[in-house]
Amino acid sequence: MKKFLILIPVYNDWESLQKLLDEINISLSNFKDFEFNCIVVNDASTINPPKIQKPKNIKGIKLISMSENRGHARCNAFGLKHIHENEKYDFLIVMDGDGEDRPVEIIKLVEQIKKDESFSVVAKRVKRSEGIVFQFLYRIHKYLTFIFTGETINFGNYSCLIKKDVEKLFTQASLWSSFSGSFKKHVRNYNTINSERGKRYFGPSKMSLINLIIHSFSIIAVFRKTVFFRSSLIAFLLIYLSISFNNLFYFFLLMLILFNLLIFFASLRESKTKLENSTKNVKNINLITH
Repeated sequence: MKKFLILIPVYNDWESLQKLLDEINISLSNFKDFEFNCIVVNDASTINPPKIQKPKNIKGIKLISMSENRGHARCNAFGLKHIHENEKYDFLIVMDGDGEDRPVEIIKLVEQIKKDESFSVVAKRVKRSEGIVFQFLYRIHKYLTFIFTGETINFGNYSCLIKKDVEKLFTQASLWSSFSGSFKKHVRNYNTINSERGKRYFGPSKMSLINLIIHSFSIIAVFRKTVFFRSSLIAFLLIYLSISFNNLFYFFLLMLILFNLLIFFASLRESKTKLENSTKNVKNINLITH
């Protein structure tokens, strides 16, 4: 029997986690020929986790509590490392714990894996639920990413990874900063499903403007060599235009330099050493089987 693990990072959002597990349980009723377990990474929550009720279609839930808060992306990075080194599995599903990754779409992820077990599957965003301002800024992020990296990254964390791709990813320094950027860089062949961004079960979104900017630059920074090369070509063009036509182009050159500085600082978030040492941050592990 093929084994799926579902990796879910959580910070204080325990009410959402229980609702998520219950909705995952409904989706998993379609797959009696697979075994599903969950790995929940508690990112040093300040609210103690309540007793988690294990739904019947999930065989077991492993709750890994961390000593220090490291953030969502780093919980995923730790999770990939821990799972590859310590768990038996065939496929790994990575998803958020607040409902924005809709549990009903697990059905499409698993169905695609059943069709082709050779490639991982990512949930491509075709519809989002955020406000107009967020969607506008997100569109700018996509354009900047394409212009400076040549890559179209239209997915987030929600994915189903084959074991071979987890092996590619779990040692990459960039994984400590960005899952989607690392995936796009190191996994060149994959399948997609169409996905709608859901709404949080409880409370407002935790993605502030600052966090959105950091998230965007962290993704682009994974491809920083390409960014710096393309920026150099654009810089030469701007210098030529400034000399030949208008000094206004020097303003755009200044913006380009500032952009590259921000990308450089974002790249400092990557750390293979911190990824390798992330297991030292584990406080305790609890297994929930009933």
